[in-house]
Amino acid sequence: MLKSVEDTVYFLIVDDLKENLLSLEALLRRDGLEILKARSGVEALELLLKFDVALALLDVQMPGMDGFELAELMRGTEKTKRVPIIFLTAGSGDSQRRFRGYEAGAVDFLQKPIETDILRSKADVFFNLSRQHKQLEIQHSELIANSYALKQADIRKDEYIATLAHELRNPLAPIKAGIELLRAGPSQNFEDILNMMESQTDHLVNLLNDLLDISRFTQGKIDLKKGRVQLQSAIDIAAKFCMTLISEKRHIFNVDVPAEPIWIYADPTRIAQIISNILNNAAKYTPEGGTISLSVKAEAGNVEIVIEDNGLGIPQDKQDAVFEVFSQVGTSEHKKYEQGGLGIGLSLVKNLVQMHGGSIKVYSGGHGQGSTFTVSLPVVSDARSQMAIPQNDTYPSLPDFSPLNILVVDDNIAAAQTIAWMLEAIGHDLHVAHTGEEAIRTADFTKPDVIILDIGLPDMSGHDVCRNLRQKAVHKNVLFIAQTGWGQEKDRMEAFNAGFDHHLTKPVSLQDFKRVLADMKPGNLR
Repeated sequence: MLKSVEDTVYFLIVDDLKENLLSLEALLRRDGLEILKARSGVEALELLLKFDVALALLDVQMPGMDGFELAELMRGTEKTKRVPIIFLTAGSGDSQRRFRGYEAGAVDFLQKPIETDILRSKADVFFNLSRQHKQLEIQHSELIANSYALKQADIRKDEYIATLAHELRNPLAPIKAGIELLRAGPSQNFEDILNMMESQTDHLVNLLNDLLDISRFTQGKIDLKKGRVQLQSAIDIAAKFCMTLISEKRHIFNVDVPAEPIWIYADPTRIAQIISNILNNAAKYTPEGGTISLSVKAEAGNVEIVIEDNGLGIPQDKQDAVFEVFSQVGTSEHKKYEQGGLGIGLSLVKNLVQMHGGSIKVYSGGHGQGSTFTVSLPVVSDARSQMAIPQNDTYPSLPDFSPLNILVVDDNIAAAQTIAWMLEAIGHDLHVAHTGEEAIRTADFTKPDVIILDIGLPDMSGHDVCRNLRQKAVHKNVLFIAQTGWGQEKDRMEAFNAGFDHHLTKPVSLQDFKRVLADMKPGNLR
């Protein structure tokens, strides 16, 4: 929406007689208009150079510099050459005088005594023209600013796409190399190759998860699963997640957390994500053998989590920008320590903190002075309700019973076959289908114990396949597992409403499958 113009419009009246100035001022007075008055040409020029005048009303006959001479000087000055001039004259209106006036730049002549309605009508025209001109200037400035912003956004988009391509290729390169090494034949480095490929795959998954989180934030679709959480538990989970990098770089890691439990009302997984993202940054941008400290202090209804390092620090002119999406410090020194990333981790942190009703700030003395991040969150006054605890990375092992008959349904042939191979490797019997109709036929024929269903099938949705099979008595005790790239709470609820027992978000690991298959008790087997 365009801005309204509230700036004052200036008219200049020049007449050597004070009473004429006052009467004209009274005649022209209106809201938004300021009348400038001058009794000589010199005084008028001073006002013209000081203010942006929308209309000059000049008396022709004045001692010293007359109106014509003043107009000629105005036309010779850059700031005033386009100011409209109306001459006021008590003399004869002969054509020679008029010609001289128009030659000097006049737009009109008015004969004294002035006809009130005519003067007001002409003044209104110039008043409105001035307002319209200012409005156009604002529009022009906004268009220039918008055009610049769009160009900058386009540059950032190109830089982001290039960065994204680079960061996605980084883990893909060693994964591809590992595959080629394994294909070449047995290797004494078999375990190392597998560990490397697993680590790079995890890194790739984390990049994609960050991208999905940013997308959900921009669309307002992040769901928090809040409950009473003991802060110390979330810190433990975050610290364990970061210890590999901290240990690899031989950092000293100090933790100072009160022994008395501190309770917050929060999503435990997201709180652990907040802390681990900051810790990872501290570990990444601190030279080897550095010190990282995490301390907690609760007071006045809030708890402060302070993470401090003695690393590279952040230039003062970059500190406000570190929480912006796709923002990285970008100094040559920082680039030496970057180990892959899109510059969205701290943006996620800030959004998550704010969604929990908290705040985050950063302080650094500058290059080489380390950084201190302080997260403030509201605390819960008591712990009467049962606390929510973060999920950890351990899963129950599959009970020791007969192999399961499993049907895997996915239109991605490679994905379906990979899952089948994984589950066959731990002793299960597998069947594979790639469409909804094929899944229904295969299930009716093979009578599986478990059906792993992709939701986005080409002919019908996984939800419809599940509903179809659930209606048949023969599939009463089947364990239905949804696997999909859509992982929001509404997606989970839609799957459960369709009849699924579990909802897994891709990529799904063997441990994930083991965890949900543990629900298949021996009594449920055919």
